[in-house]
Amino acid sequence: MSDDDVIADLYAGCFRRLVVQLYAVTGDLSEAQEAVQEAFTRALATPGRFAGLDNPEAWLRRVAINVARSRHRRRRMLDRLLRRTWSPPIVADSAPEHLALLAALRRLPRGQRHALALHYLVDLPVDEVARTLGVSVGTVKSRLSRGRQALALLLSPTDTAGAVTTSSRRVDVRS
Repeated sequence: MSDDDVIADLYAGCFRRLVVQLYAVTGDLSEAQEAVQEAFTRALATPGRFAGLDNPEAWLRRVAINVARSRHRRRRMLDRLLRRTWSPPIVADSAPEHLALLAALRRLPRGQRHALALHYLVDLPVDEVARTLGVSVGTVKSRLSRGRQALALLLSPTDTAGAVTTSSRRVDVRS
């Protein structure tokens, strides 16, 4: 059995158990999964040394715990640095219309929001937006069209029921 097979078998046998153990330590499931994955990655980096261990699961647990602790220390350090240097964000324009536009943009699907922001706020031509987003020019045009329509609905005055009245239909914009 090769070293990689030993690690693959160990992964299949103890990954979930290690994640549960690390979850108890970290209190964060995604952090636990990432720490255990990092431990297996380090085992794969030196498979010969790893295969010779008496209790490879214990080694993986120790490495995963050390990874989680290191990440926690780095996160705390970053938080302290950010608190020292943080200043409130500067809003370029705090006019109600501008704030309403930003709020409406946040409600759009990501693709439409990115296309609208790059084309209208950054002033990029459609072909450059397409290259930046890694999509076709037609996709950008479609996203711009749909995004403009959605913004028009979101920014239109609403009646008392929270619906926008368009030519012959009412569209509910609450969500």
